[in-house]
Amino acid sequence: MTDAATDEVVHLAIDDGIATITLDSQANRNALSRQLVTEAHDRLDAAEAADARAVVLTHAGPAFCAGADLKERRTGPPDSGPFVDVLRRLMDTPRPTIAAIDGAVRAGGIGLMAACDLVVVAPTVTFALTEVRIGVAAAIISVPILRRVAPAQIAAAMLTGEAFDADAARSIGLVSHVSDDVAGTVADLCSGVRAGAPRAVAETKAMLHRVPALARDDAFDEMRELSERLFTGPDAAEGMAAFAEKRRPNWAAD
Repeated sequence: MTDAATDEVVHLAIDDGIATITLDSQANRNALSRQLVTEAHDRLDAAEAADARAVVLTHAGPAFCAGADLKERRTGPPDSGPFVDVLRRLMDTPRPTIAAIDGAVRAGGIGLMAACDLVVVAPTVTFALTEVRIGVAAAIISVPILRRVAPAQIAAAMLTGEAFDADAARSIGLVSHVSDDVAGTVADLCSGVRAGAPRAVAETKAMLHRVPALARDDAFDEMRELSERLFTGPDAAEGMAAFAEKRRPNWAAD
């Protein structure tokens, strides 16, 4: 773990190419305070500098994230820019991002989770988009949420603030995995990421975001170019040679 002052609220550990970022502001249920958001940026900087293969976002304590820090919001003008940038970074980094959750998720915490590529939660986890109950809307976090979930499937939760459970979240695509062993499932996913070529994994993440936004023929044109470029590249040569020789591929660092 990184050396840091004892009052840090976001921790970073890097092990075998996997960066684990842990929210640890238990006094306010990991609310999105200025300090927490600032430190999240710092930990993402360090993960990228270490060229981590994947980033796991998790938490200490009984809550993953309670959403906005309402005490801070009441005492000064809002500045959502840094939080928006955290969401963008989780979505845009070429390395896969995985949320590992074993506690309640509320309001802005759902946006933080939804910005990750994969979301693994325990069966007991509950969710609620409570913004309307304090007179606001789930505005910023609607961007990552509505890229995962059809509006009609999340409308009741957004309009009423009622809680919903892990099975409901999975059924609408808000989470990707419900597991009795969150840590084990995340470890398996990270092993799978490490087994792939870094460049291929990065291109696949970009493809998952890019293709749905393209017209059909534009998508075919772009994906044909990508396929031919990758098939003629060094990773494909190594991967196919390893397959033929029944050995693990030796991926070159990008």
